[in-house]
Amino acid sequence: MTLRVEEYVREDGTVPFKDWFERLDPHAAAKVATAVTRLSLGNTSNVKWFSGIGEIKVDWGPGYRVYLAKDGETLVLLFCGGTKKRQQADIATALMLHEEYKSRKKAARRAGPPQARGKR
Repeated sequence: MTLRVEEYVREDGTVPFKDWFERLDPHAAAKVATAVTRLSLGNTSNVKWFSGIGEIKVDWGPGYRVYLAKDGETLVLLFCGGTKKRQQADIATALMLHEEYKSRKKAARRAGPPQARGKR
């Protein structure tokens, strides 16, 4: 089963995963992109799940990490990335972004479809 992998976009338009990924050197970026491609092809064997989020370890260089969450069966959201050295801080950021995503999704569900808001 293929998965739809998307970068989480915050309400202010920033994209934490993209911001991190663009700062990687080309070799590291290639390794991370390969891990994300494998994920999109449905290979989740390298994902360690905990506290509602997942972590992909890229065993190269300083030990890169990619933090993500699933929404449903086919959508995966990339929240942020980092290295083994910053692992605890990056996990805290990923958990915060996941909570933010869930809160925004819940608020959008309560508001209903845009066309229905004015017709109550």
